[in-house]
Amino acid sequence: MKAYKIDIGGIERHLPLCEITEDLYIGALNMFGDVELTVASAKKLLEMAEEFDYIITAEAKSIPLAYEMSRQSGKKYFIARKQPKLYMVDPLQVIVKSITTDGVQHLYLDREDANAMKGRRVLIVDDVISTGESLRALEKLVSSAGGVIVSKMAVLAEGDAMNRKDIKYIAPLPLFKANGEPIRSAD
Repeated sequence: MKAYKIDIGGIERHLPLCEITEDLYIGALNMFGDVELTVASAKKLLEMAEEFDYIITAEAKSIPLAYEMSRQSGKKYFIARKQPKLYMVDPLQVIVKSITTDGVQHLYLDREDANAMKGRRVLIVDDVISTGESLRALEKLVSSAGGVIVSKMAVLAEGDAMNRKDIKYIAPLPLFKANGEPIRSAD
């Protein structure tokens, strides 16, 4: 399997290239079990963050990141779940279409968590921002809850997301051709 060598805040990783279409591949970041990268990424993102009261992320790959940012900052984090859970009473719901997931997904936020966000400063975090669809869904949830989004952050910004001015990220990640050649290099 082809891989892309990347420096993420001083930590080198080799991201496997995964096929999205016949001529489009992405470098797959998987923070599950990568404690060194998770701890370092959380520290770096917190250094870049504005003042906030809560952290929110979408299930599932960025949960370790949100947890570690919560642990380091002492601030609570919330998870937008892919399916409603039994403990959720009257959850908020939004629809999302992500590049890394087939079909349409739903994200749910427990009403109690939503109520806690009302009027509070919320930091949205993700492992990778690519098309921005997951980010938009989280923005809708926070706005529906009455939260104030202070910053949107990710470990990596992929493809066109590298040029967005409304997000903060640690490192850029290009998209790739089938032969492993970057489609566009990081600016």
